[in-house]
Amino acid sequence: MHLIFGGAYQGKLDYAKERYGVTERDVWDCALLPGGHGEQTGSTLINHIDYSKKVIDHLEAFILACVKSGEEAKELLADSKALWKDSVIICADISSGIVPCDAELRAWREMTGRTLMYLGTEAQEVTRIFCGIPQKVK
Repeated sequence: MHLIFGGAYQGKLDYAKERYGVTERDVWDCALLPGGHGEQTGSTLINHIDYSKKVIDHLEAFILACVKSGEEAKELLADSKALWKDSVIICADISSGIVPCDAELRAWREMTGRTLMYLGTEAQEVTRIFCGIPQKVK
């Protein structure tokens, strides 16, 4: 698995497309998960991810759904590791900036951090994208 992270609009998906020679047809966008506003639980949503796609984008949207349903994204991903072990996973780094006042957004930020730490240890390769420039982390 290759984990790619970085700030919003920094070129993460463009980098993955170029690096792996994939097109939009090869990308699953977690921002399009049904019920992303808490109508479904994270454990339901993880079953909606299309693991046949090479790239899983916007993992932070899945993590937010987990926060809203009170489930731990890291545990759900660990339980489904066999499904994503050959994927490229892209997640926005939401850890920088001002700590949100809203408790749910703070929980999202914390859970995203825990999830990225887990995925970083599982990944064969980790890349941070900043200003469109890849920085090899692992």
